[in-house]
Amino acid sequence: MAVPRARVLDLLKAQCQIFSTTYNPDNVRMGNKILRQRLKGPSMAKYYPPRGPDIKTIAKVFKPYNLELIDAEEMDRQEHLAGQVIRDLRLLVDGQLTLW
Repeated sequence: MAVPRARVLDLLKAQCQIFSTTYNPDNVRMGNKILRQRLKGPSMAKYYPPRGPDIKTIAKVFKPYNLELIDAEEMDRQEHLAGQVIRDLRLLVDGQLTLW
């Protein structure tokens, strides 16, 4: 004589309430086991040395003294973006570039 499924589900629901677990009668994969684990990020970050100062942080430090540092990489990036804007506008005028 088998026990009805509804009765088993009621027992499972009561068990989940008592032991503070997730009620999942359909056995759907929800990822609770993974989400309960500790995060690995802080321990992984300890393996690597801290990053040294870059141009932006040094510029922030010397900003009160009115010293201006030249960031060559940032200047190259700005020139590259300006060139892209000019190329995109030229294509837009020629009708070759569609926006959507």
